[in-house]
Amino acid sequence: MTLSRRQFLTGAGAGAATAACLASTPAQALSREPKAMPEGALGMLFDSTLCIGCQACVSACRAANGVESGATPAPLADWNAANTWALAEDLDGVTLNVIKVYRDGDASVKDRATDGFAFVKRNCLHCVDASCVSVCPVGAMIKDPVTGIVTHDADACLGCRYCSYGCPFGVPQFDLGKPFGQINKCQMCAHLQAQGGIPACCDVCPTGASLFGPVADLQAEAEQRLAAEPGTLHQFPRGDIRGDRPMHEAAIALYQKHVYGQTEVGGTQVRYLSAVPFEKLGLPTLGPDAPVRFVEGLQHKLYNYLLAPAVALFGLAWVVRRNKPGIDAQDHEEH
Repeated sequence: MTLSRRQFLTGAGAGAATAACLASTPAQALSREPKAMPEGALGMLFDSTLCIGCQACVSACRAANGVESGATPAPLADWNAANTWALAEDLDGVTLNVIKVYRDGDASVKDRATDGFAFVKRNCLHCVDASCVSVCPVGAMIKDPVTGIVTHDADACLGCRYCSYGCPFGVPQFDLGKPFGQINKCQMCAHLQAQGGIPACCDVCPTGASLFGPVADLQAEAEQRLAAEPGTLHQFPRGDIRGDRPMHEAAIALYQKHVYGQTEVGGTQVRYLSAVPFEKLGLPTLGPDAPVRFVEGLQHKLYNYLLAPAVALFGLAWVVRRNKPGIDAQDHEEH
């Protein structure tokens, strides 16, 4: 048996049809089912309107995770002689948590988009359907099945940085200050939680701007704030929402009517409230679907769709190999 031109074109057409079928299928149909947040998921609620920019959370994060503050630039050396203030401007290889400032115009009023200013805390959002976990080729990014917290196994990490490229929030950062480098990100102080503690940033926050606890409780607290009349006094929990620390009393702000992280990329376990539009704080505008749903779904579909063509190709190769001696003999006789 020899492979005719018609048979070759038929096989090629089948492969092209398969590719065309996949290309024309709506992305939603190719996506796998979304992952659900664990029932006991833990997280944080950051309320930008409560943040006073003291950076106590940044310093506490560094102390809790054994990170030394970098050298203070010369103009500020005397002012920061005690090295009290962390001067990182954004997340980097050693900075796992940072407070950033939004400013507009004369920045005269807090929590106002125009001619105002606001603070925002940047750290890992611990996505429900985490891209970093999906793209890691060696399983160094681990999502706890009970708490949902995403941790990082430095011993397993290859340093490929796929997690950095895959994260929609640009969180995992590579520490270039070490001879062999290392990926770092907030792990919600998992080592302190193992000892009965809470994340250091939430532990030291004087106003409750960074609040720790079950995501369900944090979401309910956030919705209560959104429903309250702006200007009315509210008792804001501090530390752990389940704890008994004295509350911080303050007025309800004129919030944006959305809890950031409730729906973005399938939900995150760190959620935000703000009076300034979230995109102005550097929080990207994202849809409700986790990107990994489509990527993983497409991979699975490709494997399934291409299995039959692969078997057919193997069969054709076997037929060609079986008939090759006869073809060689025929060519020899003709010459």
